[in-house]
Amino acid sequence: MNPQRERLITAGWSLAVLVIFLLVWEFVPGWLGMPSFVLPSFSDVCREAVRIWGTERLLWHSGITALEVVVGFILGSALGAGIGYALGLSPRVEAVLSPYLLALQIAPKVAFAPLFVMWLGYTVYPKILVAILIVFFPVLINVLSAMRAMDHDIINLARSFSATRGQVFRMVEFPTTLPPLFSGLRIGSTLAVIGVVVGELVGGNMGLGYLLTFFEGQGNTAGVFVVIGALTVIGIVAYYAVVIAERKVLHYLPSAERRSA
Repeated sequence: MNPQRERLITAGWSLAVLVIFLLVWEFVPGWLGMPSFVLPSFSDVCREAVRIWGTERLLWHSGITALEVVVGFILGSALGAGIGYALGLSPRVEAVLSPYLLALQIAPKVAFAPLFVMWLGYTVYPKILVAILIVFFPVLINVLSAMRAMDHDIINLARSFSATRGQVFRMVEFPTTLPPLFSGLRIGSTLAVIGVVVGELVGGNMGLGYLLTFFEGQGNTAGVFVVIGALTVIGIVAYYAVVIAERKVLHYLPSAERRSA
């Protein structure tokens, strides 16, 4: 089958599933006699979204959350990748630090949010720190696992051509670990949204997490659905930004190989 035609058919089926889901959401709760404060219809949520856009500064709060997600994702990814490569290059350092990294990984990340709020106050910094902490480990583990699984025959071949340690890393190890790195980045892009929202739920007066708490306190179920939708959009945009970057950087790899990485 023509690849373009196959993509169109897949997109058509995806659109059909979305339409069916929205129709069920719109009509089934009413048919079942479900009150709107339990499960509002899709049209009720849309009307509430229009109201919130004008009265509750939905766009401004979404921008704050998106900024925190971007900063937390970038810093967490850079920290995770940097430490992952450092540990992969030095097995002794990895052996020394592994117990502490494991302990930090086991500790619930969301439990740090109140601590960060007590240290830094009701600012954007606690939210960014929680996002950094959550994004850090998937990127670290993917990079470190890729470094451990490196084909040493290729490294020995590079050394046989008198390549320095830096050249081996730059020309062999780093390019080889890029697919696993981007796999970790895809995971981290969605986890960054979770980290930021947790921080905003614990303490804050701005962002979508704050709006979520505000509407929950009012019993405004439709407003809660609007915020969930806005958070979903931010997560989707973050995820596909990583996917587009991956396609640009790893354009030389077959698409199937990128998906399996």
